[in-house]
Amino acid sequence: MIRIVIAEDQRMLLGALGSLLDLEEDMEVIGSASNGEEACELVKKHDPDVCIMDIEMPLKTGLDAAEELRDHPCKIIILTTFARSGYFARAQKAGVSGYLLKDSPSEELAASIRKIMDGQRIYAPELVDLAYSEDNPLTEREKQVIQLMADGKNTKEISKQLYITPGTVRNYISVILEKLEVGNRIEAISRFKEKGWFK
Repeated sequence: MIRIVIAEDQRMLLGALGSLLDLEEDMEVIGSASNGEEACELVKKHDPDVCIMDIEMPLKTGLDAAEELRDHPCKIIILTTFARSGYFARAQKAGVSGYLLKDSPSEELAASIRKIMDGQRIYAPELVDLAYSEDNPLTEREKQVIQLMADGKNTKEISKQLYITPGTVRNYISVILEKLEVGNRIEAISRFKEKGWFK
């Protein structure tokens, strides 16, 4: 019997997924969580074979939870609406066994779980294409600057935190806007977020 924990913050979807998987003769849902923190607790407590997780959940995202559970023998499957290259790259680094999209047919999920239990890794084909077509264009320092911008810091605060002059910060910001092909800071943050590049 494949023992499964599901983490999904949309209650209706959580219930539907649980019912669907319980219909499979070789699968049993032993726990459900509505956020990443609960998911980690359930996995540590019940040692399931598989944990299926959404990405955007309260308290801890599915990616944060996957990173926390990296050394746990439980196989992590990300099931999300978001085909974003940054999310996919981070999921791969966290060692997830599967990354599937919610609009896949439901029978595909059960088949993927079985393949993953046999040692395969299953990634939605759209993601593999995305991963090769889109790399984050920013350098490490530029990523630090945009992260601080997203945290609401102004030029002066960023310069203080990174020990660089305000003029250098402004240079970084104009390079970031150019690389992301946007007109201002707000658009830059939103484009960076859209791609799933924030850590």
